[in-house]
Amino acid sequence: MSTSVLKSAERRAAGTKTVLLPQGVTASVKGREILVKGPNGSAGKVFERIPVDVVIQGNKVTVTPFTGKKKDVISANTVSSIVRALVHGVTKGYEYKMKVVFAHFPVTVKIKDDTVFVENFMGERSPRLAKILPGCKVSTEGDDIIIKGPSLEQIGQTAANVEQATRVKRKDQRIFLDGVYVYEKKRN
Repeated sequence: MSTSVLKSAERRAAGTKTVLLPQGVTASVKGREILVKGPNGSAGKVFERIPVDVVIQGNKVTVTPFTGKKKDVISANTVSSIVRALVHGVTKGYEYKMKVVFAHFPVTVKIKDDTVFVENFMGERSPRLAKILPGCKVSTEGDDIIIKGPSLEQIGQTAANVEQATRVKRKDQRIFLDGVYVYEKKRN
């Protein structure tokens, strides 16, 4: 065999990453999607466009790049990091805290089904709406909105939906600071 093929095979073997699953956590792979279940719920991720193989053997998740190219080895590192984040989410969970900020008009926040209603924002008559993604639990405590769940990606997107819904448009943002902003991100 040529030396370039050997080097590629060696890099592919060196790029293989293993993630251990703790007690009470199970993982399954269906096609190009991984689903991790644990005491806090379940979280999943689709790796359709990432050139890696994900194999589960017992309590080990093995991520192997398709080739020994540097880009594929880096992708394997990324996927193993995502799997570790999923495992942490289903065992301990993630939490974002958001602060409701207003200067002139008192803002109220209500949660109904899978939607956050921000009422009286900038004195508007109709409420501003933000979608809550599946798997996220949203609650309010005074001027705080607390988002909890097993998937860091889902929590981050839900927080972004709330922030985007309360963006101030066509006004000087240095003066009109009203909105809902993330002030704490926590790994439980």
